[in-house]
Amino acid sequence: MLQIGEFSKICQVSVKTLHHYDKIGLLAPAEVDRFTGYRYYCIEQIDRMNYIQRLKRYGFSLEEIQRLIAISDQKELTARLRQQKEKLKAEQQEMAMILNELQTHISVFERTGDIMTYQKSYTIEIKDSPAMNVLANRAVMGVDEFGKYYGILFERVPKEGITPTGITGARYYDEEFSHESSDVEVFIEIREKEKADAVIEPMQCAMTVHHGGYSTLSEAYGAIVSWIIGNGYEYAGAPFERYIKTQFQSLSPEDWETEIYFPVRKK
Repeated sequence: MLQIGEFSKICQVSVKTLHHYDKIGLLAPAEVDRFTGYRYYCIEQIDRMNYIQRLKRYGFSLEEIQRLIAISDQKELTARLRQQKEKLKAEQQEMAMILNELQTHISVFERTGDIMTYQKSYTIEIKDSPAMNVLANRAVMGVDEFGKYYGILFERVPKEGITPTGITGARYYDEEFSHESSDVEVFIEIREKEKADAVIEPMQCAMTVHHGGYSTLSEAYGAIVSWIIGNGYEYAGAPFERYIKTQFQSLSPEDWETEIYFPVRKK
């Protein structure tokens, strides 16, 4: 048996952390002396501790690790690990994109002396939005849940003999935006008007195009809202996005293209 200090040194984890793991039921001592309160760990627990540490490096939370350790089915555990691998790959791609944006920002700032140049690069125009036949799914959802609601729509495509145009979108109904919970309608544009859930007629909009990943869409929104206020217009409906070029076309994030529409009218 190993005293808690010895176990701490071997596994390179603090005693405080071991106390916390015991408290939350993640790793309890093999034995606790009922007179002294000393905690002892057995040699076999070293493997479990190393497994926990490895799962932490993979980005799992302690709560997720507790669930993973309880999984005995190999297929289920493999699926969870593969899912985390894809999540890390997406985060790696996002970080590479951020580094590229930072380098571009630095280069432009050094050349122009204007730290806000990136938001001045958007061209805003007044134009009618395209008519759209759509399959639509409106719900209170977080941004991370978009895929789930799009999946429900795409499941209908073969069942109902529908032809997508290849363009998807999202319309935002809340006055305030929340990443975790907003009133959003995701939609798929389709060719068959008679099979559509809705036909979105053309409307006068302030419109711009955003190039790049979705994490910087707020810059395009800032530019378009500033333009609307500064040019004597007011909002006349829920803004929406059309995703023209996306990751599903095997494009890198800097090549993604999103059209942003704000329905407006003259004051």
